[in-house]
Amino acid sequence: MLDELILNSAGRFVTVKFYKKSGELRTLNGRMGVIKALRHPVGVGVNHLDKDAYITIWDMQKKGYRSIARDSIVSVSILSLIHISEPTR
Repeated sequence: MLDELILNSAGRFVTVKFYKKSGELRTLNGRMGVIKALRHPVGVGVNHLDKDAYITIWDMQKKGYRSIARDSIVSVSILSLIHISEPTR
């Protein structure tokens, strides 16, 4: 459910809290739909991640793409609205 909020954010800034693979809780401020840093033109490159398990988002602080496991998302904030859920891990 929270992953769908991120996917439907339409380029708005989102804040996502999630658990990293190491178990550490991380807060990411980012946007969907950023194409400025792609190595290849849109539609040419390949993303080998499982799209059912991960979301790829642009991290505004680290200025790079990051992948978030969908089942590790704890909360999503869009337009000052905070949506919270317990992860299934």
